[in-house]
Amino acid sequence: MKQEVIVADNLVKKYVTKKRKGLLRGEKQVVEALRGVSFKIHRGEIVGLLGPNGAGKTTTVKIISTLLIPDSGDAWVMGHHVVREAKRVREKIGIMLTVEKGFYNKLTGRENLEYFAALYGLSGDERRRRVEYLLKLVGLEELGSSDRLFEEYSLGMKARLGFARALLRDPPVLLLDEPTLGLDPPSSRRIRELVKKLAHEEGKTILYTTHNMFEAEIVCDRILLINKGRIVAEGTPEELKNMIPRLKTINIVVKGDQRVGELIKGMGIEKYEAKPIDGLLSIRINIQKPEEILDPLIKKIVGNGYEIVSLKIEEPTLEDVFIYFAEKTSR
Repeated sequence: MKQEVIVADNLVKKYVTKKRKGLLRGEKQVVEALRGVSFKIHRGEIVGLLGPNGAGKTTTVKIISTLLIPDSGDAWVMGHHVVREAKRVREKIGIMLTVEKGFYNKLTGRENLEYFAALYGLSGDERRRRVEYLLKLVGLEELGSSDRLFEEYSLGMKARLGFARALLRDPPVLLLDEPTLGLDPPSSRRIRELVKKLAHEEGKTILYTTHNMFEAEIVCDRILLINKGRIVAEGTPEELKNMIPRLKTINIVVKGDQRVGELIKGMGIEKYEAKPIDGLLSIRINIQKPEEILDPLIKKIVGNGYEIVSLKIEEPTLEDVFIYFAEKTSR
């Protein structure tokens, strides 16, 4: 049986803000950031909390990390309640929020890590070994940046240092709030690779918030779609794609003429398009289960003397899923 590491049960959080009314006066406005959020995350699992800006992702992370107290509902990390046992929860987690905040500009990357390691109770040789290991792990040593001042760091270097700080105590649980936001491709890839390694090889449990569909699909084992403070869908990327009523598309390019279309129609396939392009015929077939007709389709085309130049199947993307559930929630 899989170990439940993070559990959220019906979390509710509201903020009271002031809405501008005229030039000077404002009136109170209640914003419902979370409206009954519940989920479970197991040991060694990377779960993505995916949603648009303002959906409730950061609020959820802050509650799990004890930085915010929910108005109602409960949450636990490794069996410890995030409100009643906040100190025990903090001992189990590493958190990465905004990459540019929380460091000291006039200290080097190494000195920043050593300072925070000392605050966390690491001392002497243990502290130096841990800092050295993490600088190499996140690639700051190879960039020659570990002994540069933090104020001289690029955004990508700051993100790597923030990731290293989250790992200082070697926590079993990581809470990463949009860790690659605004980063260049090499820095983003480095962090994604580290996240997968830490979960799948070292067994760490990771809650990973993002609104980047591509990133969520390649990093996360399971995804929670959140919109307007509610979890609107959850599952693996493949399971989520199968939830939406969109046909898959078979794209075939054939050396042939419009008579190929007649062959396809003769198989009882009605939803298709055939267009001549540069002496070839490009065919698009929309169908729910392409695997059921693919083999006989190829045999039919090739058996009638036509050459298939290329063939691929397009499936709904995670972006399609995201938009579908966002629109459904809005309605």
